[in-house]
Amino acid sequence: MQSEYTSGFYKPHKPSRVTIAQAPGAASDDGYGANSMAIRDPSAGPRTAFVLSGGGNLAVSQVGMLRALVERGILPDVIVGTSAGALNGAVLATEPTLDGVERLTDVWCSLRAGEVFPGGRLTRAWTVLSRDDHLFSNEGLQAIIDRANPAPSFDQTVLPLRVVATDLHSGEEVVFAAGPIAPALLASAALPGIYPPVEHDGRTLIDGAVTNSVPMSHVMTDGIERVYVMNVAGGGPADQPIRSPLGVAVRAFNISRNQRFDLELRNTPEHVDVIVLPRPDDDRELLDFSDALMLTIEAHALAAKFLDAGPSIMARRPVKRRWWQRRSRVA
Repeated sequence: MQSEYTSGFYKPHKPSRVTIAQAPGAASDDGYGANSMAIRDPSAGPRTAFVLSGGGNLAVSQVGMLRALVERGILPDVIVGTSAGALNGAVLATEPTLDGVERLTDVWCSLRAGEVFPGGRLTRAWTVLSRDDHLFSNEGLQAIIDRANPAPSFDQTVLPLRVVATDLHSGEEVVFAAGPIAPALLASAALPGIYPPVEHDGRTLIDGAVTNSVPMSHVMTDGIERVYVMNVAGGGPADQPIRSPLGVAVRAFNISRNQRFDLELRNTPEHVDVIVLPRPDDDRELLDFSDALMLTIEAHALAAKFLDAGPSIMARRPVKRRWWQRRSRVA
C-alpha cells in the first residue's frame, strides 16, 4: 500500500551494490571525490543536504521548492539527484542563486513533448519492429541539458554535486561525483526502454531511478545533520485511470521506488532532521509538459508556507525527529 506521507527516515550506510565513479586521484575520506563537500564555516548551522528525486515531467515542482529554499538563504553543503532531479540539482550546484532558479524555470517552461520524446507514432513503430532497445532518441534530452547549461565538470560547480545512474549489466547503483557532468545527467535520465542506454565511464548506464529514485543514502555519510528532500516521484493519485501500456509500466515503477523510499525513511538515524517538502498534486501523464509555470508557483507557495512554519515546529520537538507532510494542493 502506498504511503500518503511525503517525508521520513534512512539508514546511514553505503549500499553493498553501489559504485562511486570518480576521476583518478580524486579520492577523499568519504569516497566521493575532492569536491565532495563544500568548504564551510563550522558555525554556519547544521550541515545540510538537498536530495532531488527523479520523476520526469513531475520534477518541474522541484523548481518552486528550490526557489523557496534559496529565498530563505537555505543552501546545502552537498546536492544529490536522480534523473530529472539531477538536472535541477546540477543547475543549482552551478549557480546557487535566484538567477539559477530562474534559469531552471525558463528551461521547464520551454519544454514540449515533441522535444523530450521526438518522433511520431510511425517512427516509434519502426523502432519496435527493428528491435532497437529504445522508443525515443535522447537528442532532445541532450539539447535540454545544453540549454540548462550546468557546469562542464563536477569540479567546476559552486556546490558539490552527485548524480545517480544505474549500470544496466551489473545492476549497480553508480554515483558520479567527478568528471564531465552532461553525460552523467544524460545517463541518469535514460528511462529504460524509452531512451537508449548511455555508454559512459566504461559502463552501459540507464536511469538512476531504477535503483534509487530518492537517493538519500548518499548524504548520510558526511556528517549531514539536516536533509531537505524534494520527492516528486510517484505521480498522481493511485485511483487515477491508466490509459496506456506505458502508464501501466510507469505505475509499477512508481510502486517499487515508493516502497524503497518509505523503507529508507523509517530507518533514518535519529540525529538527522529529514525535511520532505510538500508538493502540489500533479496528475499529468508522462508526455504532458503543460502548466509548468503554474506548478512551479504552486510548489513554491506550499514549500514557502511549510518552511516558514518550520521554526515553530522545531521549537516544539524535544529531540531531533522527522518532519513529514501530507500531500497538499494550493487552493
